[in-house]
Amino acid sequence: MQPVLSLRGISKSFPGVKALEDVQLDLYPGQVTALIGENGAGKSTIVKILTGIYQPEAGEIRVAGQGMRFDSAEAAAQAGVTAIHQETVLFDELSVAENIWLGHAPRGRFGLIDRAEMRRSARTLLQSIGADLDPDLRLKELGIASKHLVAIARALSIDARVVIMDEPTAALSHKEIHELYDLVEALKAKGKAILFISHKFDEIFRIADRYTVFRDGRFVAEGAMDQVGEADLVQMMVGRSVDQIFPTRAHNIGDEVLRVAGYNHPTEFADIAFHLRRGGVLGVYGPVGAGGSGGMQALFGITRPSRGACMVEGTARIIRSTAEAIAAGIVYVPEDRGRQGAVKGLPIFQNVTLPQLNRVSRRGLLQMAEEFALARDYTARLDLRAASLDQDVGLLSGGNQQKVVIAKWLATRPKVIILDEPTKGIDIGSKAAVHAFMAELAAQGLAVIMVSSEIPEVLGMSDRVIVMREGRIVSELAGEAMTPEALVRAAAGIDGQGVAA
Repeated sequence: MQPVLSLRGISKSFPGVKALEDVQLDLYPGQVTALIGENGAGKSTIVKILTGIYQPEAGEIRVAGQGMRFDSAEAAAQAGVTAIHQETVLFDELSVAENIWLGHAPRGRFGLIDRAEMRRSARTLLQSIGADLDPDLRLKELGIASKHLVAIARALSIDARVVIMDEPTAALSHKEIHELYDLVEALKAKGKAILFISHKFDEIFRIADRYTVFRDGRFVAEGAMDQVGEADLVQMMVGRSVDQIFPTRAHNIGDEVLRVAGYNHPTEFADIAFHLRRGGVLGVYGPVGAGGSGGMQALFGITRPSRGACMVEGTARIIRSTAEAIAAGIVYVPEDRGRQGAVKGLPIFQNVTLPQLNRVSRRGLLQMAEEFALARDYTARLDLRAASLDQDVGLLSGGNQQKVVIAKWLATRPKVIILDEPTKGIDIGSKAAVHAFMAELAAQGLAVIMVSSEIPEVLGMSDRVIVMREGRIVSELAGEAMTPEALVRAAAGIDGQGVAA
């Protein structure tokens, strides 16, 4: 059988990162191909190449045997490729019918949009997939599952040959997930080639006909789902040595500094409970959307849990704001340093001193010399590379921006520092500097929580790891139980076994 879409030799780089190198992928009519890989394997990059958002530096894309070039999202759509994302890319203020036919609406006399035909055709498409939706409803009035139905109807409206489903069940209920499975079967019956991306192994084995595995931006294997088991796929995903050198740590663990019990949030996480000791590094691992970041943001007062208790050095704390978290000695370095961590437009030294202006002020006036001295101390310890401390932080590289954000919070002399994806998007040299400084902080008695989706980083830096899935802690691992396979299995829901520390 000839594939509907075929990729060969696809490569894509970003500054300091080789996202894809010589990868291949085949999608067949009437079949679901699961694209499998841990975070950072290159799945998102290949989806963006298939939908025309990124262009590869090398390689070939063939549709029905014909070489194609997707220079834009429009070119990909014209070739019959469409995507249904975890968060649907539709327009809330437009109607269901307008979303379905946006960009290719039926037209009547004088080239005007035929709205009556647009509504009629939209209703027909929706009925063909069992969706009882009013075409005139605004999209914002629908739930996530109904929005997915609209996205599927849109895919059918452009007669897509390839439908990409990127974590489509992440926000769906159990009933809605099974309804989505039925829709996938209907799309298969229509001869559509489906690329299905999910971290949930039960879904993959339930719905996929074929698999393709990526690891570290490279193609690893492909084949029929009925020829592999869960253990085989896990081994393909993580079957590499930890090729990054992590600093040696003394692991001098001290008294308990933080205890969290029963943290709950209506939509983000449930029953979050753990403890942390001085000098310890607690890793938090899980796929995107698993709840790790949400739980840590609640601990820092960005969001407010519906219930739960927090103890810092044996004292109960009610954290309702970031100011209260900082006063308790808890600081948070966000994943999105560009929007949430650094203030672009301000120089480095002012970014570092921003959380504690009273420390560098005299009688209400800022003392620039003291600001520079404080910023110089902490940025030097992180080996910041900048022309001067007067430089706009927005002009720094991603890695150096991250160092500024870490320096800002360390200057507050915290008891607990939460690092959310601390090395995401930075080069190997900067990663090594951040890891070395993390080890130094732990050696000095600071308690560290590291949220990371990179398995080598989690295993290389953590004393213990809690694994999260669908907003809950599903496993706690320590010592010899901390293996790549154990992390992937727990995060994928293959089993709930773990060794509590």
